Amino acid sequence: MESIINAQLPKFKVQAYQNGEFKTVSSQDVLGKWAIFFFYPADFTFVCPTELVDMAEKYDQFKALGVEVYSVSTDSHFVHKAWHDASESIRKIKYPMLADPTGILSRGFGVMIEEEGMAYRGTFLVNPEGKVKIAEVQDNSIGRNADELLRKVEAALFVASHDGEVCPAKWKKGQETLKPSIDLVGKI
Repeated sequence: MESIINAQLPKFKVQAYQNGEFKTVSSQDVLGKWAIFFFYPADFTFVCPTELVDMAEKYDQFKALGVEVYSVSTDSHFVHKAWHDASESIRKIKYPMLADPTGILSRGFGVMIEEEGMAYRGTFLVNPEGKVKIAEVQDNSIGRNADELLRKVEAALFVASHDGEVCPAKWKKGQETLKPSIDLVGKI
């Protein structure tokens, strides 16, 4: 199995639904900024809306960090709109909901379940150069936590802007980091 960490963002051009409008989003639109790709199996399901609402409630915090959030499922942009119109919870979403009916993104990030035509719950942070810096994939019966993702994103942003420093376990913004050196070996 090949690691996706530091792999280049796959080239893509897909339709999206956001704030009452359809739009096109491509890999070119993503480059130059930090981005989260938040894959989920399907609209009109059970765990998915709880996760998407959790992300919606943190969206302003991600945006304040300069990070765009893209939810992705293999549903069409029309289904995203129908779900938005039908669900009070989904109406809270302000980030782009990417439509991946051909599976170009799901396959590109390695989360496509071929026999089902749906994606696993995959979460990926891509840096402005288009490289994957965080990758997490889990079974579809296990929901994710936007608070933990926010913590990891803050750590990735810190490390990217502080050469030579790393963030220890449970690190939170404002806490001390580590500067790896031979002097630390065996002392932590």
